[in-house]
Amino acid sequence: MVQIEHLCKSYNNKEVLHIDALDIPAGQCFGLVGNNGAGKTTMFRCVLDLIRPESGIVLSSGSDIAKSEEWKAYTGSYLDENFLIPFLTAEEYFAFVAKVYSMSVAEMRVQLDCYKDFFNGEILSQKKYIRDFSLGNKRKIGIVAALIVQPKVLVLDEPFANLDPSSQLKLRKLLQDLQATKTTTMLISSHDLVHITSVCERIGLIEKGLIIKDLGQDEQKLKELEKYFAP
Repeated sequence: MVQIEHLCKSYNNKEVLHIDALDIPAGQCFGLVGNNGAGKTTMFRCVLDLIRPESGIVLSSGSDIAKSEEWKAYTGSYLDENFLIPFLTAEEYFAFVAKVYSMSVAEMRVQLDCYKDFFNGEILSQKKYIRDFSLGNKRKIGIVAALIVQPKVLVLDEPFANLDPSSQLKLRKLLQDLQATKTTTMLISSHDLVHITSVCERIGLIEKGLIIKDLGQDEQKLKELEKYFAP
């Protein structure tokens, strides 16, 4: 579903990303783990065509994302607060996203109903702008906006960050349930090793822009990651 070939990105003549080949099959949940500055967000920005690499290509369902617009219609994503529109209310923002993805208001409301527990009564009907929400609730808005479009490809950068423990567990369950359906190809990064290993069936360990380990689905992957990051 998502393929990366010979992808290289540099800033100020310093290479920050170099991925020779990565193939994420349809329906797989791929986790990306690495320290700050390892290249996680840069890779995701290349996958979403937010930045252009010096060389290499990203394919989504066989199409080069730099030359096609089709992938945008089935891709949901949230990387950071820049994805939000701060002067809108949460309801206005969800309506905006629904319109972009050609969803009806009725379809949007049905989808939002699925996330009432995750919202915990703190998002909808609050009569305030997105800019006035806490960091955790802003992240909830962004994540749900990516989910309500029922994407075939979902890209989330640090989705558990800034969420309280209850919300982290609820999000983990939401992603596990989605992963179990095998209908969505997911790319998720996180510093939280427990959450990402419990959600993702495959983990890529990235360091200095290189994926140095590709861990499949086995019970030892958490121990292997903990050993790598241990002081």
